[in-house]
Amino acid sequence: MTAESEAVSVYREQIEKFLDHIAFERGLAAPTIAAYRVDLEHFGLYLGSIAAPSVADLSAYQISEYLVLLRQTYARRTIRRRFSALNSFFRFLLVRGEISRQLLAGFSLPAIDRHLPEVLSVVEIKKLLAAPDSATVLGQRDRLMLEVLYGAGLRVSELVALELQQVNFNLGFLTILGKGDKERIVPLPQPIIASLRVYLDKGREKLIKGMLSPYVFLNRSGRPLSREGFWKNIRRYARKAGIRQKVYPHLLRHSFATHLLSGGADLRVVQTLLGHADLSTTQIYTQVDAERLKEVYRRYHPRAEG
Repeated sequence: MTAESEAVSVYREQIEKFLDHIAFERGLAAPTIAAYRVDLEHFGLYLGSIAAPSVADLSAYQISEYLVLLRQTYARRTIRRRFSALNSFFRFLLVRGEISRQLLAGFSLPAIDRHLPEVLSVVEIKKLLAAPDSATVLGQRDRLMLEVLYGAGLRVSELVALELQQVNFNLGFLTILGKGDKERIVPLPQPIIASLRVYLDKGREKLIKGMLSPYVFLNRSGRPLSREGFWKNIRRYARKAGIRQKVYPHLLRHSFATHLLSGGADLRVVQTLLGHADLSTTQIYTQVDAERLKEVYRRYHPRAEG
């Protein structure tokens, strides 16, 4: 085995140990672990290309060279994610004594371009919610999924994975297991709770076909509806509703947060409902609302052009 291939082989073993650590010790979700794998394996390609004896032998220049390659090729968000993944990985190796220093010490993340989230207007939301044909079983299910997605501000992964045990019908809330297996309580309006009862008693029974399933939202085969399936449905309903804007599941989460803040909701309450660890992530929605207010002013106020 050559020195280069040996270094890469050892590096791959280190990756597996790290991924096991974040899965079992930190309890990170499978999609997050998969993203770590992709980012760390990308660095492995660079490690193999420079024929480094091991990660521990990497110089500051070699680390800097990799970061320059990232800046020349990828968007800032991708660079920040890969930097963060490497930072956690190197910290893990440092604690285990496999490297003698934090290899990213002295290096900084590029500033991130904060694009304001897109949102739907309240009128557009109403049109979208009215698009499914509630007289059919699938239309009843889809209408309810849109109601829950917007009404609770869920991520699409949380919506399709929703189980019966997570619904508290008496008190009217959902118990959601979000990113990093962090649990949060999200209230549901009584009309949605009532629609959920009807769907479970009538619509879902026709989909499940006598089988057993813990999931709330099922496809026509009685299995959990996939993320991809819901994506297709929401695009179809957006076209039916005459919404020209590109509509995707997370757009309803953006709209949920923006409409709450527009109605006077406290920022920290919205942070809790969304399951954001950092308040700054929630604060961007206040900028969205401010931009919408300015646009209304520019469009309708007689002195806007003065």
